[in-house]
Amino acid sequence: MYSRIINGNEHTFGVSGKLIRNALGMYDHQTDTLWSQLLGEAVQGELSGTKLEVLPAMMTTWEEWKTIHPDTLAIQKGFVGNWDAYSGYYTSSDEGVLGVEQSDDRLGAKEFVIGVNLGQDAVAYPFGVLDRELVVNDLINDVPAVVVFDSDTATGVVWKRNLADGRLLTFTADEGENIRDLETGTLWNGFSGQAITGELAGEKLKQIPSTLVFWFAWFDFHPATRLYGHDQE
Repeated sequence: MYSRIINGNEHTFGVSGKLIRNALGMYDHQTDTLWSQLLGEAVQGELSGTKLEVLPAMMTTWEEWKTIHPDTLAIQKGFVGNWDAYSGYYTSSDEGVLGVEQSDDRLGAKEFVIGVNLGQDAVAYPFGVLDRELVVNDLINDVPAVVVFDSDTATGVVWKRNLADGRLLTFTADEGENIRDLETGTLWNGFSGQAITGELAGEKLKQIPSTLVFWFAWFDFHPATRLYGHDQE
């Protein structure tokens, strides 16, 4: 998810019909510039080289989202149901529609990962590893981070582990989607980042933008990525 404010001006976007290394290519109506969905960067046109501001978001089930945000309003567009024209694509081993420039066989091409890119440091957290390790305390480009994952809903969120006052926390899994910090024993909701009970009740973690994406696509854009659970630290 990205902000539509560019250089102080609000822009609107549409689908170009083009693929940029297997990722959707979008364009803005104001300048006709072509943008990469995965990079959030203008790749052709008047604003070429400009980066959009990344807004933290999460991919989850509607049920889970409503539990966290009960007052949510949703846009319903067109078809309602479970039919998916791309279902065969998801189950195939093909590395995209156009093929890839960079390839890595440490994971299956279509294994999902949670990708994080902070500065020059890119990290991929495979679902296969997160299924076993639901809470991951990590360091990304010197930023203390925690990845929280739920296998049933395939929901993953990444938070900063340091609070505004500088305190650094280490987390472990608790019941359901909850996590607990070892320093104070405070119970947190792992998907909202809100401290529920304990010494830090009322505090809220700051979300780190992340992307739920196929491994082949993440690696093609970030060939220097660290692969959590596979690379030696």
